Amino acid sequence: MLAAQGQKRVILAGQAYDYGPMHGLVTSMDLPVMARVVTASADIPYLCLVYELDLQHIADLMSEMGLAVAKTIPEGKAMSLCTISAQLFDAALRLVRLLETPADIPILAPLVERELLYRLLTGEQGMRLRHLTMAESQSYKIARAIEYLKHHYTEPLRIGTLASLVNMSVSSLHHHFKTVTSLSPLQYQKQLRLHEARRLLIRQMSDVTSAAYSVGYESSSQFTRDYSRLFGAPPTRDIVLLRENGRDER
Repeated sequence: MLAAQGQKRVILAGQAYDYGPMHGLVTSMDLPVMARVVTASADIPYLCLVYELDLQHIADLMSEMGLAVAKTIPEGKAMSLCTISAQLFDAALRLVRLLETPADIPILAPLVERELLYRLLTGEQGMRLRHLTMAESQSYKIARAIEYLKHHYTEPLRIGTLASLVNMSVSSLHHHFKTVTSLSPLQYQKQLRLHEARRLLIRQMSDVTSAAYSVGYESSSQFTRDYSRLFGAPPTRDIVLLRENGRDER
């Protein structure tokens, strides 16, 4: 994510990541976060580009560049800030400007996207991206675990089953999952449930009790306690405050 104007704050597990024109936010995995624009005005609105990384394209480009990565590279966190170089910013800007000439997109967009990946691979986040593409790396396995949780978050979590699915021991899964995401698998699942319930409540698609049960909770009182701890207020009050302030912190 790259902000051309303004500034945004993303919060993961209590840690804030602020990014603007000088810094971008790189997220190598899907994480349950809260976010809000912290710097913007009517005259200078917040403008942001979100570019989704394709691991296969990264792997293909790595092969062409003759890049390799050792399996012993520290994995680090899945979310981090990076300095936006002039070359990377220029490539991102050219990609956005293609919207002004739609006929050019099929031919030129793949070339600009290739340059974006090249800039990322040769920049400060390059080693992280190279590590993520390795099928046997711990980061890749955690990404698979996350993908499973995203599709099964309403079901009871069986850590042994999840560990076997990604070919890891239970202790290794816990350790690497926490290192990468700042959350345990159970905390990750819980936040997925709470974020989805909040989405349902904001869009008036459900009441509190129904939202709790629909995301996998068996107790509405436990849901309310967990919701209050994460979002700072009980569900009904939180949704009222969000609507009054005209924002959706997702």
